[in-house]
Amino acid sequence: MLYEAQATAIGGRTGAAATPDGRMRVTLTTPKELGGTDGPGTNPEQLLALGYAACFLETIRLVAVQHGIGIAIDSNVTATIRLGRRADDDGFGLEMALLADLPGVEEQAAEELLQHARIICPFSHAIGSHPGLRLTLT
Repeated sequence: MLYEAQATAIGGRTGAAATPDGRMRVTLTTPKELGGTDGPGTNPEQLLALGYAACFLETIRLVAVQHGIGIAIDSNVTATIRLGRRADDDGFGLEMALLADLPGVEEQAAEELLQHARIICPFSHAIGSHPGLRLTLT
């Protein structure tokens, strides 16, 4: 392993979470849509979206360098995470979508970057061939 991260949550969706090094501490609040108060805190889906978007964009940058393609500083990735009921049982499931905005990169080259990034990105790899994951280029 090259790096290890750790965090501890207390109180579930209405509580707090922190890293042992003190770099991150967040208040967690359950969204109104899930029966919560929709208070000022964040939630696991937002945290996953933040991490996935950052990791995937960095992976696109890595792949672009490997292929000699310049990526504009204002390139960005938006991750959308949706939580819902699974159709096959009483559990919950996630739908995920990534939207990449790569100004100045030709569409064909951008599509290739996205596909290579999907293979290399550790978040995408952990998710596997998630049927709800969609990659879109703007």
